[in-house]
Amino acid sequence: MKRTSLKDIAQRVGVSTALVSYVLNNKKEGRISKAIAERIRETARAMNYRTNQIAKSLKTNKTMTIGLVLADISNPFSSAIARVIEDAANESKYTVLFGSADENPERFRRLVDIFRDRQVDGLILLPPNGVGEDIRRLYEQRVPFVQLDRYYPASPGNVVALDNFTAGFDGASLLLSTGRSKIGLIAFESQLYHLRQRKLGYQQACLQAGVPPEPSLVAELGVHQLEKTVPAAIDKLLKNGADSLFFLSNTLSAIGLRHLNQLPIRVPDDLAVVSFDENELLDLFYAPLTYLQQPLEQMGRKAIEILLAAMENPQQITRINFPATLVRRRSA
Repeated sequence: MKRTSLKDIAQRVGVSTALVSYVLNNKKEGRISKAIAERIRETARAMNYRTNQIAKSLKTNKTMTIGLVLADISNPFSSAIARVIEDAANESKYTVLFGSADENPERFRRLVDIFRDRQVDGLILLPPNGVGEDIRRLYEQRVPFVQLDRYYPASPGNVVALDNFTAGFDGASLLLSTGRSKIGLIAFESQLYHLRQRKLGYQQACLQAGVPPEPSLVAELGVHQLEKTVPAAIDKLLKNGADSLFFLSNTLSAIGLRHLNQLPIRVPDDLAVVSFDENELLDLFYAPLTYLQQPLEQMGRKAIEILLAAMENPQQITRINFPATLVRRRSA
């Protein structure tokens, strides 16, 4: 089927091709008759005209697309932040292309390459372990990008993230303020900076309260087989005397609460619980979970704002850390 061109529309309406281009590119009509402008638009719709994005990008040097590489699309945090980014990008006439790295460095690199081959105007990255040098190379190659939520502090580039140290400190401090002194920590075994900062915040809160964290009360788990490892970790922490649990991810807490539901333990009477991030599944637990809320709306919109600025000046670096909000409910 022959693609409708600007020339086809111009011939149908009886005007010049330049005038059709002027109207359909949303430029100010100026002295053009509103009736003529509307007739051009109606004719374009009737003829199923679609903008030739390849030709347009060659002219403007922009594709009006953004590549978003998520850490794991199955994580509620990833899907929630993706929606915010998509909405914010759409307000600036950008389309977002999605990909999930599934916590795999090679998959992350492949997605970045695919998006660059498609000539996206910029990237928003939630990087997995082991890609710090890749981040550095993107900066050296003057690729506009923003690291969101997760980031490599030693690598240059734009960052929008949570103040994870303070969030970890606040979560542990709340548990300590309720009289708990043996906080069981359940975290991922990871070198990712944001997760290490959460753990450091927890440790500092314990030290400051005069109850140094015990290695026997810390469980760090791999990303695989969590349905088995999380319940086993909880059982071990309880055996070691934990009077509270602090989950450093909502993925861990969602699995953990299902296991707690099967134990002869009442929350918060016997065991206090705090987690990171909001999750609708957590509301189904009989004691709605106390959690540290990340400001997803502000973070996602700020990431788009910084990325648009980076498209104009890729070497400019902006780094912002947002505070978490401690949402206290029945579990602690």
